[in-house]
Amino acid sequence: MAPPRWRRTALACLLSSAVAAAMPGAAMAGETRCPGADAVGEPEVPVGSAVAARRHLGALVAASLERSQALGAVRLLAEAAAADVDEARAGAGVQAGLAAGLVPTYTAPAGVPARSALPGTASLSVSQLVYDGGRTGLLVDWRRGLADAARHAENGAADQVALATVLEALELSRVDALGRLWQQHAQTMACLVQSLEAIVSADRGRASELVQARKTADEVELARRDIESLRRQVQLRLRKLVGEVPVDPAGLLQALPPSPPVEALLAEADRAAEIAQLDAQAAALSRYAEAVDALRRPQVSWVVAGQVQADTSRLSGNDRVSGITLGLNVSLPLLAPAVAPAADAARRRAGAAQAQRDEALEQRRSRIGEAHEQMRAAAERAERVLAVLERSDQVRQATRQQWQQLGRRSLFDVIASESEHHALRLARVNALHDAQQLAASARALGRGIAPLLSADAGAE
Repeated sequence: MAPPRWRRTALACLLSSAVAAAMPGAAMAGETRCPGADAVGEPEVPVGSAVAARRHLGALVAASLERSQALGAVRLLAEAAAADVDEARAGAGVQAGLAAGLVPTYTAPAGVPARSALPGTASLSVSQLVYDGGRTGLLVDWRRGLADAARHAENGAADQVALATVLEALELSRVDALGRLWQQHAQTMACLVQSLEAIVSADRGRASELVQARKTADEVELARRDIESLRRQVQLRLRKLVGEVPVDPAGLLQALPPSPPVEALLAEADRAAEIAQLDAQAAALSRYAEAVDALRRPQVSWVVAGQVQADTSRLSGNDRVSGITLGLNVSLPLLAPAVAPAADAARRRAGAAQAQRDEALEQRRSRIGEAHEQMRAAAERAERVLAVLERSDQVRQATRQQWQQLGRRSLFDVIASESEHHALRLARVNALHDAQQLAASARALGRGIAPLLSADAGAE
């Protein structure tokens, strides 16, 4: 709900009437109007187009995804895992090999003339696995599961980069709004000091009020400078994510659509990239355990081999030998004591991966519930502060009038009412941004942030 536009006030104008009534000599100084004094009536958070803000935030997320080196590294790992699948699949294809050799020999038997030879051999073999108890297929499934896990890890890394960008953008919106409020408060205090200087020039007995006003103005200025420094820090962090893309914080608070009920968020928890990654890992380890157990089964392959051997030192036809072999190779392990414990270890790892998946899902649901409750409390706090702000403005207005017209209030009362009203405005800005950041975190624990940044996401 957009905050109402507060009644515009100008402290300098109110003080000028007091100066004119009490001290005619100071009337001209009291009529001075401070620049920006009316800005106190501006809303705490600017309201803009939700669609435009959503598109702007989506552009920032796209820039951060393009720029992230960490995401690029995870993407390369996913591509490597996909190549591993092709490697495992190729193990069941036709294999061919060519070998050649040249081995000089020298023989000198007793009573026989010595003889040297330079035989050369060349062989070509073609083979293919026919049956291995399903082990190759299981290894392909194992590699495919690891590739799926790597792909989900890439999606999870992208979600984390997107969430970091959204949170930093909302933080920039927060410090931008806080900076404007502190600037308005500093202008109000400066205007109060200016008016009191005119009063004290005619009535030295009010000098203590001027000292107090200057002290408060100095404190406000210190706080304003701190906010400016914080703004620059947030800008640096955001620039690290998105690069030199210009960021407009105005209206970003309206970028994300309203958060759904907690039940819908909890139902989306198992669709998270992290949970899908753990599912794929558990399934892959289960296939690997079956592949290890398949080592006990026989393996059958066919082979065709051709060989040519010749003595290159003597080129007579009798010194050449050639042949072709065609047959089946059968291998049956008779004693393999290491297979059973290896298969058992693989099955236990698969069970551990499934348990980790269940634990991660439970923790994610707990974090969603906690974030949603914090978001609800922050949104409720913002609504309550809004109601208190209306009464605070009435108190502030009455305190000013009683001080400048009736003399029933001191300057300390005026400063206290202004400070309390300013603190409430700060609290509203913080509560609104806390609620939105918590909502983004809760949505990121489900299907992620990226689906929320389309222009029509508000209609979901």
